[in-house]
Amino acid sequence: MTSGGAGVPKGSGLSVLCSSEASALAAVHRDCFDDETLLGEAWDARAMAEILQMPGTVALIGARGARSDGVVIVRVAADEAEILTIGVAAAARRQGIGTAMLRAAMATAAAAGARRMSLEVAEANTAAIALYRGLGFVEKGYRRGYYKVRSAGISAVSALILVRELAE
Repeated sequence: MTSGGAGVPKGSGLSVLCSSEASALAAVHRDCFDDETLLGEAWDARAMAEILQMPGTVALIGARGARSDGVVIVRVAADEAEILTIGVAAAARRQGIGTAMLRAAMATAAAAGARRMSLEVAEANTAAIALYRGLGFVEKGYRRGYYKVRSAGISAVSALILVRELAE
């Protein structure tokens, strides 16, 4: 784990991870998506290693003290960036970790040449939608039945596609 990195402010509590740290990344991701009220599934170490080996992919871990409480993975291709996943562990939510990670992901993507960033978010995830809109993301599309759901009686939830222009 390296503290800081392109676009990552020193002293921010954010660190860049590489593919050799896929197990640690998978553990943090599991903590973020181990809440029955959240949608999505945690990615295992093998999936993380494969994702991190894709060109233009960067993983950032958000930490407060010694504990890693959040993860964001962004991929940049040409002038486009996409948030592949972002999550904060339940015990660490509403403390600014998600905001810090998303701002660092935007800065990292812009430093790599991206001019816009996109992401998908479950339409029921009002806290995340408020975070994204507060940072300038706007709705550009809709994916019906995009997320599989672990709750009984519901098979899928739709997603909003949000986009934000990045500063040049």
